[in-house]
Amino acid sequence: MRRREFIAFLGGAAIAWPLSARAEKPDRIRRIGVLVSEPWPEVEGLHDGLRELGYREGENLLLEYRFANGDAGRFPELAAELIKIPVDVIVTWGTPATLATMKATSSVPIIMSAGDPVGAGLVSSLARPGANVTGFSSQTAGGEEKRLELLKVLLPNLSRVVVLSNSTNPYSVVAVRFARRGAAALNIALDVADASSVGNLDTEFQAAIQKRPDAALVIADPFLAGQRVLIAQLMLEHRLPSIYAYREHVVAGGLIAYMTAYYDIFHREAALIDKIFKGAKAGELPVEQATKFELAINLKTAKALRLEVPPSLLARADRLIK
Repeated sequence: MRRREFIAFLGGAAIAWPLSARAEKPDRIRRIGVLVSEPWPEVEGLHDGLRELGYREGENLLLEYRFANGDAGRFPELAAELIKIPVDVIVTWGTPATLATMKATSSVPIIMSAGDPVGAGLVSSLARPGANVTGFSSQTAGGEEKRLELLKVLLPNLSRVVVLSNSTNPYSVVAVRFARRGAAALNIALDVADASSVGNLDTEFQAAIQKRPDAALVIADPFLAGQRVLIAQLMLEHRLPSIYAYREHVVAGGLIAYMTAYYDIFHREAALIDKIFKGAKAGELPVEQATKFELAINLKTAKALRLEVPPSLLARADRLIK
C-alpha cells in the first residue's frame, strides 16, 4: 500500500465499516485503539500483521486511530477517548503516548513501542513488565551513540555537536545521557538545545549555534518530529549536517536518519495482541527488543550542504533520497 493510499485509508477508517456490521456481529468484533503522533506509513505494519493472523476489518476487527499531530499534550484526552469507546487493547507509539495511556487506565492492555521503557520508567524490567503493559523497546537510547559514530564517519574532523531535545519527554532525558556518553568516547563536545515549543525551539537553536557546532543530532520526540520541516530549514540555513531517529525527518529535508524499522515493530505487535485476545495478560508478556534498523540519506540535502557522502555510508543505506 502506498503512502498516499495508506493515509487515505486511515482518514476513512472510522467511517469505512458500516454501523450495521458492528450491530450484526458485536460479539465477533475486537476493537483496537491506536494512539500515535502522526499517520506515518509505518503504522500500516499493524494492519498487515493483524490481517495475516486472520483479523478482518468489519468482520472481527475495528481499528480506532487517534493522532496527536505532533502535540504530545493531546495524548491524555485522546487516550481517554479510546477508553470511553471502549477498546479491548491500546497500541501506543512513543513514551509520551504510553505514559498518557498508563495514567488513563490500569485495566485495558497496552502494547507500546517506546525508546527505553525501563530508563523512562514505563516498566520495571523488560522480562517482567507487570501491570497492563508490554510491547517493544524500539529505539534503545544507546542508538544516540551509534548516530554520533555515523556523524563521525561523515565528518572525520567532527569536534562539536548540538543535540536538539525535548526534556518534557522522559525518553529524551535518557537519550541525551547516552549521547553525552557517546560524545565523550569520540572526544566530541556536546551542547544541548532543549525545546518543547516552536518559540523556544528557534531561541534554543540560535543560542546553540553561537558555539559553532559542526553537526546536529535530533532526539526522537513527537514535538520535534512534528516540527521536522522547520528543523530541516534551520539546519540548511546554518549549513549543519544533521542526523535523526525518524525517516520522516530525512524526507522533510534532514540529512541522515538511523532508525528502528518501525513497520517491523508494528507488524510484530500484532502477535502480542493476538496472544492477549487468546487470554494472555499484557504484564506477563516480556517486552521485546527491536531487531531491525535502517539508514536513510537525503542526497539532495548533502548536495545543498556541499557534502560528499562517503561510499561506506552510501553502501549501507537502505534508502537514498535523490
